[in-house]
Amino acid sequence: MPRPWTTQPWLTVKRGDLEIERRQAEEEGKDLASMARGFKRLAALDLDNDLALWPKAQALFAKVHRLPMRRGYKFREPSDIAGIRNARPSGRPAIRRPRLGRAGFFDKMYGAWLGRCCGCMAGKPVEGRRRRSMERILKVQGRWPLSHYWSMKVDPKVAAEENWFKDQGAPPPGTVIEGIRCMVEDDDTNYTATGYAILARHGADFAPADVAGFWLGNIPFYHVCTAERVAYRNLVMTLPPPGPDGKVDGEFSSATFVNPYREWIGAQIRADFFGYAAPGNPERAAGWAWRDACISHVKNGIYGEMWVAAMLAAAWTTDDLVRIIRAGLGEIPARSRLAAEIEKVIGWKKDGWTFDQAIDRIHTDWDESSRHDWCHTISNAAIVATGLLWGDLDFEKSVCRAVTCAFDTDCNGATVGSIVGLVLGAKRMPKKWTGPIRDTLQTGIHGLHEIKLSDMARKSCDLAARL
Repeated sequence: MPRPWTTQPWLTVKRGDLEIERRQAEEEGKDLASMARGFKRLAALDLDNDLALWPKAQALFAKVHRLPMRRGYKFREPSDIAGIRNARPSGRPAIRRPRLGRAGFFDKMYGAWLGRCCGCMAGKPVEGRRRRSMERILKVQGRWPLSHYWSMKVDPKVAAEENWFKDQGAPPPGTVIEGIRCMVEDDDTNYTATGYAILARHGADFAPADVAGFWLGNIPFYHVCTAERVAYRNLVMTLPPPGPDGKVDGEFSSATFVNPYREWIGAQIRADFFGYAAPGNPERAAGWAWRDACISHVKNGIYGEMWVAAMLAAAWTTDDLVRIIRAGLGEIPARSRLAAEIEKVIGWKKDGWTFDQAIDRIHTDWDESSRHDWCHTISNAAIVATGLLWGDLDFEKSVCRAVTCAFDTDCNGATVGSIVGLVLGAKRMPKKWTGPIRDTLQTGIHGLHEIKLSDMARKSCDLAARL
């Protein structure tokens, strides 16, 4: 029998979403003491199949939204751009503008696009896989630690035990070394192309409403996931995105209405082009990232995109990874959970921790079997920082370490690859990684369905020079 319409993911509230909302609200400081009975009553109902229960779910989410913050909550996490900028740390690192000729500018832009695509492809076949399962497969293949794209050549007995590359565990076509012919479509690269298209169409002064309009007119609904699909649903229901400088925590905004995924990783993976187009200007990159993120996310969900965009803007002018990471932190609230997490990772590196110690700690703090932890901005940002700091600007080591940490493997591989690729430039990227994708990107974005990455880099350079 066909599944009921209500089982379509990220459209209506499911039973599992209640725990995600409870966790989310607790983490952002809500006082949930009065809500325990309400969550329990709703969880006992057949939310997964009965659309008539949707108003009850809406009512519960509305009550959670209106709850006061609990006393003693130590974080300060605004979602509006003015509030974010007022909460930034003092003594933010000064980043100079790059001094690059046309050829040098192109080389770095091309390296960024190549790095994002190769890093995404490195993680795409194993998205959703657990850390120890990946390690076991690679050791059976004699390929541990990971040093290239994934392979289908797995011992059948081990593959069956791990449900590896079978049924729902099968990788998307063209994402393993035996079949790679280009960078196939992926949301991580769709959003990079989207950033380009929004700036090309609307210019440097684009508003959140322009982002929302572009999505509705150019991105198919089922090509977006989690918070993005909720925001898309809300936009279609005529719930508004924020204004150019508006607050984003209203109950009926596109980002907040019945959105338990409001701090998940979706906005963080949309950051890259805003950093590509703002060389040496982290504040500008982060401001663009805010305009993009606020239509679907709040608080740390927004900060993740601002952090990555600012890091990329800084990566045009320095190869000091701590400086790059701190340039990103300089554009988000100093007393945010994301900033606290990244400062911990920087501290581990400074204290001489090994890579394995760092990843063990991340897996202690965050549960990869929890949907909320697996897809949250902060857990994955910690992995991005770890891949960068323990990757030593070696593209292969950086990307592979980010991927084999688990959690959102293709997103983290893409972000780390993008930053390292921009620092290195295309000429210093290993052909072992760039060769298989044949300079070709496929996307789901109108007008960019298949394009040479070198052409995309040239277009990006021309656009960045005009902005």
